[in-house]
Amino acid sequence: MPKKVDRQERRTLIADALMRVAAEQGLEAVSLRHVAAEAGVSPGMVQHYFRTKDEMMAFAMAVVRERGQIRVGDALARLGENPPPRQLLRTMIAALLPLDEQSRNDGRVALAFLAYTAVRPAAAVAVSEDTAELVDFIAGVVPGPAPREVAAGVLALMEGLGVYLLGGHYTPEQALGALDAHFDMVFHRPATT
Repeated sequence: MPKKVDRQERRTLIADALMRVAAEQGLEAVSLRHVAAEAGVSPGMVQHYFRTKDEMMAFAMAVVRERGQIRVGDALARLGENPPPRQLLRTMIAALLPLDEQSRNDGRVALAFLAYTAVRPAAAVAVSEDTAELVDFIAGVVPGPAPREVAAGVLALMEGLGVYLLGGHYTPEQALGALDAHFDMVFHRPATT
């Protein structure tokens, strides 16, 4: 009887290999051949599961997104029911920042994918949808006027801190200190301007 293959498991194995290649060597090193070698499979197997590099990249980014959602969900669950808005938002953003080895690896792939989508509008759709969801969520949490603009600023701060963390320019403590200082301004601003 032929062995039954878990398609999702194989795709994830290949996506993990892609992420290791991208994290260690940069996105430009990602090719079907390099990913196959890293995964310990044949290039033909990679092509069986992903017809193009774009398909492989989109799947890898979906894996990174799912890992981020799991980190956020776990961190928020530890807060219990009805945490204060500032604590909720800080916990969510901290869970998305590349503060440990696994999240740094995911962050390198996410950063590379953002650059990749800058020249491939079709690949940018998922990123745009995620961004809109984050802005909507943050806007629903922050107090005061212009919540969407404040939310966009919080998201930009998170992305900037992520880049500085990945580049080794900030330590996790410095990044979280900057986040807390920003939240001091966000959560203590006047109700009207």
